[in-house]
Amino acid sequence: MKRLYGVTTAMVTPFTKEGHVDLPKVETLTEFLISKGVHCLFPLGTTGEMVRLSVDERKAVAETVVKTAAGRVTVFIHAGAATQADTILLAQHAHQIGADGIGVVTPFFLGANDAELEQYYVAVASSLPADFPVYLYNIPQCASNDLKTDVAKRVAERCGNVVGVKYSYPDFLRTNEYLSIKGGDFSVMQGADRLFLPALAMGCDGVISGVSCVYPEPFVAVYNAYQAKDLDKAREWQRIAIQYCEVLRSGANMSFFKEALKLRGIDAGFMRAPQLDLSAGEVEALKQQLDALPQVT
Repeated sequence: MKRLYGVTTAMVTPFTKEGHVDLPKVETLTEFLISKGVHCLFPLGTTGEMVRLSVDERKAVAETVVKTAAGRVTVFIHAGAATQADTILLAQHAHQIGADGIGVVTPFFLGANDAELEQYYVAVASSLPADFPVYLYNIPQCASNDLKTDVAKRVAERCGNVVGVKYSYPDFLRTNEYLSIKGGDFSVMQGADRLFLPALAMGCDGVISGVSCVYPEPFVAVYNAYQAKDLDKAREWQRIAIQYCEVLRSGANMSFFKEALKLRGIDAGFMRAPQLDLSAGEVEALKQQLDALPQVT
């Protein structure tokens, strides 16, 4: 079964000024990211404003990314939704359209205990073919539910197609626990962009990065240098990547990502209400901050 690795880019979702999903811009963004050397694509997650899209809109975006990528990079669709029924529907759709796998965030906003989390993931994974890979996705600061290591372990033991986890909280003790699941044969993808290099050193397979949707170059350079065992170069690029994370607010509001993409010549559209686009003054300040950083183009 395929697994995520290297620089896996969490994609933004472009909207028109009127708030509709802009599929042509999804195509353009997909091509841009592939041209910059990212290894995998991960649309429709937190960076993709998943909670603001309908099931039909999410299906359309997934289809567009898979079709545009055309097998050139690995594509895992994020399928986690507010209801288990919608999650299963989106998971099965991802398989039907030829995606390489899926990610599934924990149930969010309303509390779920360990037994409920375990059964949720077992139900989703069991609804798919045994050879279709699933990543668990733990982002407790947003979801309000934390996927403990023993729960993830039980899910992986019950469902052979659960091959890994995306962990988007800066806790290396938990990260190390995840790495021990299945005797170490469990893929762990770091979700905190700033921790990419140390995560690789711990044994993680890569990063699922939102900032790499705007500036893939420093993240790809970190991974390439690490693979070449050039740690000094990897550290240098990681420091540069962190500077970009800080300027782009590292996902606090995707309007920073979309405006920075426009500054790069990639029109990633607008925000969907209730979030607002940046003001003209904010865009100018962002441009000045980005211009002051080491240039990676």
